[in-house]
Amino acid sequence: MRAPVPRPRDHTALLVSRVGTEQDVFALRRHAKTISQAVGLDNRDQVRLATALSELGRDLLRPGIMTAAFTLRQQPPALQTVLQWRDDRTPSPDSLGAVTRLLPQTRFENAPSPTPADTGRSGRAHGGRIEISCPIPEAAARSLRAEQVLALLESASPPSAIDDLQAQTRDLIAALQEAHAQRDELERLNEELTETNAGVMALYAELTVEHKDVVERYGQEHELALTLQRTFLPATLPEVEGADLAVRYLPATAMTEIGGDFYEALATPKGLLLAVGDVVGHSLQAATVMGELRHALRAYAAQDHPPHILLQHLDRLLRLHQPGWTATVCIVLVEPGNAGIQVANAGHLPPLLLSPGEAPRFLNEHGSLLGLGLPQPPAVGHRVTPGSRLLMITDGLIETRSSDIQDRLDLLGTTAAGSAEDPEALCTSLVDTFGKDPEDDIIVFAARLHPTPARPTR
Repeated sequence: MRAPVPRPRDHTALLVSRVGTEQDVFALRRHAKTISQAVGLDNRDQVRLATALSELGRDLLRPGIMTAAFTLRQQPPALQTVLQWRDDRTPSPDSLGAVTRLLPQTRFENAPSPTPADTGRSGRAHGGRIEISCPIPEAAARSLRAEQVLALLESASPPSAIDDLQAQTRDLIAALQEAHAQRDELERLNEELTETNAGVMALYAELTVEHKDVVERYGQEHELALTLQRTFLPATLPEVEGADLAVRYLPATAMTEIGGDFYEALATPKGLLLAVGDVVGHSLQAATVMGELRHALRAYAAQDHPPHILLQHLDRLLRLHQPGWTATVCIVLVEPGNAGIQVANAGHLPPLLLSPGEAPRFLNEHGSLLGLGLPQPPAVGHRVTPGSRLLMITDGLIETRSSDIQDRLDLLGTTAAGSAEDPEALCTSLVDTFGKDPEDDIIVFAARLHPTPARPTR
């Protein structure tokens, strides 16, 4: 057992917590908001640190334990947060890149070269750490006392899952409002630059510098909004016997409003539940409605309702709490044994079934959009050949202004049938073929189903 590394004298420990579950990631985000507010960071840096730790926590979430430590550095004054682990996990380039853009003073280090006593015969290093440093304003540092921060942490009451969701929603609202303000400022400056003439070159140069700064700040706020949006989606896919799952989520490339696309995968007593949905519209509110629908679906699925009843509950929830909004949702329930599926579809694009030796087949059962108060038809059952693949998408993958949607669906079926059978390779192939510079958010969700062995009888 290794002795702990001594902490420098000018560092004061505030909190050390373990991160091993998705609930721990929520708690880590709450701690970051509480501590960063207590040490005097402004609201933007509070949200950035909380969002960065939420993104990294979800990305690095594994069964093995990871620790998160918050320390207060005296000279120069800064709040340091360190994520540390001792297995072979590494952050994905997308997550680490997004966090580094939000907080440039972010460092990722692999474990140092091990000694033979540490690694035995393997000779390989395991572990790593990510350090994030947030400078504390001088005015706040002069009156800061670690005891005050510790007392605030101890007095905080434990929140519920709904509190966590509402806190994320508030941060998302703040980020989008800031982004909109910067966008309006950018448009104003562009108008001024257009009207500037050669006789006022000094003013032109000044506005150019200001214009560059606004563009950079707007890009940072948009990056923050997209990172926050990803926290509404599942952190991982479940591991289910006989089912291989893969998913791709791509935000639209244009720097516009964020969308309401979502997906879900849940292991339930009735089987594996797969869902893909899309809230109609692109706005902050659309993303908020998306988060509410996804969390409600998880709650209703725990009550073992059949797919079409789940859609009816979501429709009632949408009309009750978000009147005027509509959404499309397709639910596929893979029955135990993986020999059959049940499909219920509320206005969404049909799922594609790819069975070995057969032509690709769209499962065209349809009900009405959610939010209209219309009844949903009962789920339709289909038999599944061993090794079959199931594909669910949102319309951003195939919909274009110049093409007929049926032609694009036919092309999707042909392309998917000719792609590799592995779900990861299938998702990659479809994104490479259809997903270049998307005008809308894209979700590609693929599953390959094998029969599960019969349970021995007692």
